[in-house]
Amino acid sequence: MGVHVGICAADVADACAYTQRPSCGRRVGPYHRHCRLIRQETRDQVTINPVAAGVGLAKLTNISRSARVPFLLLGTALAMPSVALAQAAPAASAATDPSATAPAAAAPEVRRIRSVNIVGNERLEPDTVRSYVELRPGETYDRVLLDRALKDLFATELFADVQIRDDGDGNLTIDVRENPVINRVIIEGAKRVKEDKIREEIKVAPRQIFTRSRARADVARILELYRRGGRFAAKVEPKIVQLEQNRVDLIFEISEGAKSKVRQINIIGNEKFSDKELRGEMVTQQARPLRLFTSNDTYDPDRLAYDQQKLRQFYLTQGYADFRVVSSVAELTPDRRDFIVTYVVEEGDRYKFGKVDLESQIRDVKAEDFKRLIPMKEGDWYNAKMVEDTIDGLTESVGLLGYAFADVRPNFDRDKDKREMGISFVINEAPRVYVESVTINGNTRTRDEVIRREFRLAEGDAFNSVKVKRSRDRIQSLGFFQEKLEVKQAPGTAPDKVALQVDVEERPTGSLQLSAGFSSIERFIFSFSIEERNFRGRAQQLRLSSSISSYSKSIELGFTEPYLFDRNLALGFDLFRRDYNSFTYDTNGDRSTTYEQTTTGFQIRAGTAITEYWSAQMRYGLSLDEVSLDQSIYYTDGECDPLKAGRYLCEAVGRNTTSSIGYSLVLDTLDNRMRPSRGQRFILSQDFAGLGGSVNYLRTRVNYDQYWRLPANFILNIGGEAGNIFGWGGKDVRLVDRFYLGEPRFRGFGIRGVGPRILRKGYDKQTDTVNSDPDTWYSDAIGGQSYYLGRIEVEVPLGSGGRELGLRPSIFMDVGALWDVKYPELYSKADNTVTCTTPTDGTTPICVTSPGFIEEAYGNSASPRVSIGVGVSWNSPFGPFRFDLAKAIKKVEGDETQIFQFNVGTQF
Repeated sequence: MGVHVGICAADVADACAYTQRPSCGRRVGPYHRHCRLIRQETRDQVTINPVAAGVGLAKLTNISRSARVPFLLLGTALAMPSVALAQAAPAASAATDPSATAPAAAAPEVRRIRSVNIVGNERLEPDTVRSYVELRPGETYDRVLLDRALKDLFATELFADVQIRDDGDGNLTIDVRENPVINRVIIEGAKRVKEDKIREEIKVAPRQIFTRSRARADVARILELYRRGGRFAAKVEPKIVQLEQNRVDLIFEISEGAKSKVRQINIIGNEKFSDKELRGEMVTQQARPLRLFTSNDTYDPDRLAYDQQKLRQFYLTQGYADFRVVSSVAELTPDRRDFIVTYVVEEGDRYKFGKVDLESQIRDVKAEDFKRLIPMKEGDWYNAKMVEDTIDGLTESVGLLGYAFADVRPNFDRDKDKREMGISFVINEAPRVYVESVTINGNTRTRDEVIRREFRLAEGDAFNSVKVKRSRDRIQSLGFFQEKLEVKQAPGTAPDKVALQVDVEERPTGSLQLSAGFSSIERFIFSFSIEERNFRGRAQQLRLSSSISSYSKSIELGFTEPYLFDRNLALGFDLFRRDYNSFTYDTNGDRSTTYEQTTTGFQIRAGTAITEYWSAQMRYGLSLDEVSLDQSIYYTDGECDPLKAGRYLCEAVGRNTTSSIGYSLVLDTLDNRMRPSRGQRFILSQDFAGLGGSVNYLRTRVNYDQYWRLPANFILNIGGEAGNIFGWGGKDVRLVDRFYLGEPRFRGFGIRGVGPRILRKGYDKQTDTVNSDPDTWYSDAIGGQSYYLGRIEVEVPLGSGGRELGLRPSIFMDVGALWDVKYPELYSKADNTVTCTTPTDGTTPICVTSPGFIEEAYGNSASPRVSIGVGVSWNSPFGPFRFDLAKAIKKVEGDETQIFQFNVGTQF
């Protein structure tokens, strides 16, 4: 017999055969069309010969329409002889006994399985297919069991089509058509989102079984990925390419579309504040052509939900305690590219603070001692942010007494008639706790002891919230780990114990720095440095640097051990060699070297902490330097000629040894030494030269910086430095020991571009004229003995797009001056000189006419020089990049300006 099963479930098949209910149209297998055909026919009472049940459905095409129905009913009922006999029996009984009535239906006979054959399988073994169904030889089966077997096979998602046939005498045949295997997964059209990121999201992969449901699920994942990036117009079309051996290539064709932006933000219901004021409080911004470095104008449902909270926070800070956002709707524009967002708000009444009180349920915490921490007063406008800050301040202050889990809660008493909000802060009972454990996770390179020694708390100490924050800042200031590091607090094994845990993420601590600059005097300058700030994971610092320019060369090697013998004692050394060539221009505009300085030496450093924030450093240095001039140009009869070189250069010529000892006092409360956002840093340094050697001076320098985090994540830095040096023992301060000021510390001016300098201008005695071309003047900076430099800089935050690019722009103003020098005797209108040399062979002497000159001094003034500008720091793909564009708006005659500078490097 040939019978097809698996279209309608057993109960649905009965409904098809006897009641013609519409529910039989539900598709269970590939033969649902037969079930629909049954529903379309009229019901006839017929008698079926069991022999005729062996006719297959494929042979029914020539049977008349009226006669086809019984055969289809017979196929749905598995065409078993018992069923046919059960239907024929009532008819025979009715013929012999007219009074007899036929039963409503006969129960199908349960049969026994003799064999289960598998056909159509290519990759799967027959036993594997049999394992998915509950059909076993020797066991009985009926329509319900066959229908369940069909569902089980489709549920494996291994097959594109399945048929179950009863070949008679309990011999069942399962005919399967396997789903294809994925050969390749191809992604086309992905440009704005990297292909690797898409492959991380999708689940299908080569050598997996292909199903349409999996492909549809991956399409949804790709679309969600683009929506998270603001591209709601993206489309993904999956396609398959049939290959031999039942394999397919799955192709995701992506049409990315443009980023969906917020074209307009409408606010309805606001009366106290304008739309512009409220938009300024939101993170989402309206798309405008000039907003290049922000992604806040792209549509993001999560950001819109956050903006609702921002609106509520703003109104709550202004006293509107009943404010609420009634609705927020984002609608696509008619061109389906952008969104228009509309907020409907209710402002409500404005409240003032009523009675403000503080209660403490902790015996050791007296409420009177903490009331000074409550800033709001009765009659002030209500401000929810002030309430939150007060709670944080009280919690932190109570934490200082060892109550890590102090619970401070405000109780509100709202008087709608008076429009007042009374508040009673309650410090609830909490146990005093102690540190049970300190756990460090994630440090794959940095040793545990490096992190632990920065903790201000140890196991067994009483908990102190301020020390926890200080520990976080000190660990952050190492510069070894991720930004926004947090020390987590968790309950310990007992109510009076707390477990501290810090999860760190290592980041590069080595830096390879390449920098380049340009000025009108020195032309290009290049420098190279390689530094490892966490050498061997012990926080040791190793540095090698070198620079070369049109006038200088240098190489330095330094090493610092921050904790010598595991004690709070730092020890380090520096070795250096510096070659400096000062140059100027002659009357023909050609550059020529004025003097050369070579310095070789070393320095030994030691430092220790005095208190938590104060530290002291000591150092000793020894160096040998030699200043020389080109004898063929500046010497006469073997000696430096002031008429050719100038007295200031002749005075500097010679070899000297400097033996100096110095110290520094440092105050450091910065939250992060690498990228500070709050705190201060103060350094007082003095160096005394004269412990032997030939140089005597006392040099003093002061540096100070203060950082504040402003609203909207702006960071303000106000800083300054000043210095003074003077000679002792009857010796003046040499040219090479004085201070010099300019780029890069004083932006807007060239290297050594600020302060005293001497200009030599060409002079022609015959015409009594001075050369007025600045390019032909000899210009030498001679330094100063006193200086000051101040700066104000504001780091401007960018949106998420700017943060993703690593951009940190800033606006700055620098103010400074360099002065206090004793000018050497200057020459005024020195005559042209003629120098003659007689050759050894007695021929005609060779005479050279040296041009005349005059010397003028400029820049020895404490008058402030001022520059303003903008700068950008960028963590580019090839390394950190810094660009500054500055304009000197106030200068003194003789100062040399510079418009821009930049440097670039990389990290490892």
